[in-house]
Amino acid sequence: MPGDARDRPDLRRRLAQAGYARVDIQTVLSPAWTTDWITAEGRRKLAAAGIAPPVRAVSAAVPGPVPLTLARAPVPCPRCGSADTRETSRFSGTACKALYQCRACLEPFEHVKEF
Repeated sequence: MPGDARDRPDLRRRLAQAGYARVDIQTVLSPAWTTDWITAEGRRKLAAAGIAPPVRAVSAAVPGPVPLTLARAPVPCPRCGSADTRETSRFSGTACKALYQCRACLEPFEHVKEF
């Protein structure tokens, strides 16, 4: 398929440089990745790096009506733990993160959005 990782010579080159002489690269698009897959260890590492992990798990398996707007749970500050935070920008360095500021310690931080 065009755009598949097998067509990416840069990926093959980097793997060869890392010592992998023969590789089989497969691009898997289903099931779609969600933030539910971030492990407890991954969440701890994000917080240790000053990035607030996703607050709630998202489940598409729950039947019923879907609200047009979702009430957002407070995003705790990864530095001091305070839930008194505010979103300053819906987007940060990447589209999957938002920028927040803690009102308690006044530090800015990124938050991985739930999806």
